[in-house]
Amino acid sequence: MSKELVSTAVLVERYRQGDERACDELLHRYLPMLRRWAHGRLPAYARSTAETDDLVQVTLQRALRQLGRFEVRHEGAFLAYLRRIFLNTVRDEIRRYGRSPRQVDVEAQPHLADGEPSAIERLLGQQKLERYELALAALPEEHRHAVILRVEFGMSFEEIAKALDRPSANAARMTVTRALDKLAEQLGD
Repeated sequence: MSKELVSTAVLVERYRQGDERACDELLHRYLPMLRRWAHGRLPAYARSTAETDDLVQVTLQRALRQLGRFEVRHEGAFLAYLRRIFLNTVRDEIRRYGRSPRQVDVEAQPHLADGEPSAIERLLGQQKLERYELALAALPEEHRHAVILRVEFGMSFEEIAKALDRPSANAARMTVTRALDKLAEQLGD
């Protein structure tokens, strides 16, 4: 690629000034990452009312509507912003689903015999995810972003160095390592 990528901060500012091409570029840049990360985040029991791709679209619409209030602190901040909006969208969907519970005939659930997780196994998985989210929220902002970028979005240390304004991939690796150590302490594991 001969031309250098325009920073997210520049794209956000251009979008705020009405440049629709900046919006297209933001979507082109972040939609695939958000889709990959979001896959499987919506609990299976709530998937009958909404699909993950639908929630990704809702997330992007909300993010763009609220972009005037978004403060770009570093390159990875926009991705963390999208992640937070997506998680809130999933929580809204789960609450909506919970307001209209469905009756389930346990005898008619062949998937239990197929080796899929039982209701209690799914619940325990959800509890672990909630513990992780709480522990992550307790981390300092830079460490939280480092964990999200590496663990959840699978970015390389070079990409994280750019996103967190670190001098090198090795410096980013050290930040991620420290952040994961603190996360493990928070989780008590």
